[in-house]
Amino acid sequence: MKLTGAQALIKSLEMEGVEVMFGLPGGAILPVYDPIIDSPIRHILVRHEQGAGHMAEGYAHVTGRPGVAMVTSGPAATNIVTPLCDAYMDSIPLVVVTGQVPLTSIGSDAFQECDTTGITMSVTKHNWLVTDAQDIPRIVRQAFHIAGTGRPGPVLVDVPKDISNSTMDWHWPTDADLAADLPGYRPTLKGHPRMIKEAARLIAESRRPVIYAGGGILKARAAETLLELVELTGIPVVTTLMARGAFPDTHELCLGMPGMHGNYTAVTSMQKADLLIALGSRFDDRVTGKVGTFAPDAKIIHVDVDPAELGKVRRPDVPIVGDCRLVIEELVKAVQAGGGAPAQPDRSPWMTQLRAWQAQHPLTYEQSYDDGVLKPQFVIEQLRDSTPEDTIVVSGVGQHQMWTSQYWRFAHPYTWVAGPTGWCGPSTATAASR
Repeated sequence: MKLTGAQALIKSLEMEGVEVMFGLPGGAILPVYDPIIDSPIRHILVRHEQGAGHMAEGYAHVTGRPGVAMVTSGPAATNIVTPLCDAYMDSIPLVVVTGQVPLTSIGSDAFQECDTTGITMSVTKHNWLVTDAQDIPRIVRQAFHIAGTGRPGPVLVDVPKDISNSTMDWHWPTDADLAADLPGYRPTLKGHPRMIKEAARLIAESRRPVIYAGGGILKARAAETLLELVELTGIPVVTTLMARGAFPDTHELCLGMPGMHGNYTAVTSMQKADLLIALGSRFDDRVTGKVGTFAPDAKIIHVDVDPAELGKVRRPDVPIVGDCRLVIEELVKAVQAGGGAPAQPDRSPWMTQLRAWQAQHPLTYEQSYDDGVLKPQFVIEQLRDSTPEDTIVVSGVGQHQMWTSQYWRFAHPYTWVAGPTGWCGPSTATAASR
């Protein structure tokens, strides 16, 4: 079957199960927009390319599937760099398609030309400049595979206009083709059995353990598995800003958010812990503060799918490279093999201390009803209590984000979309019931 490069690109997105994409048309990408008319893919038109990228990020946050954005060349491509960088920092699977000037014009400073792949190299897991329409299905399949596996992140496919207009013989790569085309891409998903056994041993010996749950829990769809581990061991949990909802705030073992904007109990529990079980978290400076004085007496179990995170900030006693869900599943088995819940040490003094801190140092504010002024915390609580518990909450970046994380109760995973790490958006938080 003969298709144009543009048709092959849209068909490839359909083969990847794309249902919605976000974009803004322009000269170099216009040929790719024509096949969308006959495609079941829903296209959401934005008013600025940065918005397309951030919308795709939000879609990926909530669904767990790669978000897709499509924009044209030059200024459009540079406008979407901010969402790419944010997705790279926050491990969000994103597939961005950009238009490019014709191959024969590349390097001539043509109208709206820029070195898109060069500019985005440092903020993507990988990117491609398509030089042959025949390669489009292979590149699209690789793009989605890389974006969504291992540590999720953004990828970019740059498509010259003449490639979109040229013809190719349609084919869809098999799994074998994919493996052959990516010989160097082999993310480690299963944790090392010896390290998992050692982690279970440290858990069985600890008297003051804390689970330090990060956004990797959500990326790995490991919320249910985390709950199973917690209920087996009875270990309390702190959830970072990126992990809010990964463990329900309504659970008696949830301590809330740690760090510079966290609550007293979450912060102090980490400082006084004898064991930190870091699951999909990266010891961010907003959590640790001065690293040399952070959790000084704690041994560290660190689980992350990205080996570069292990030892980057805090050297772990037990480093485990692997997908959080798969590693936690094996850790549950190891704890059960060691005697399960009955074999856990008596941690009642630790729990008593945590409850005392919670009682003595709750999050508080003073709301006066006489002056007509509403405190932001009060507004957040009223919104919270007036919406279903599975409401999806979206914030920008700033103080409103901290108030929302502190005063909203997250009972379900994937209901919190924290604003971009490097973007100070409008000082508003919005809630939408799904």
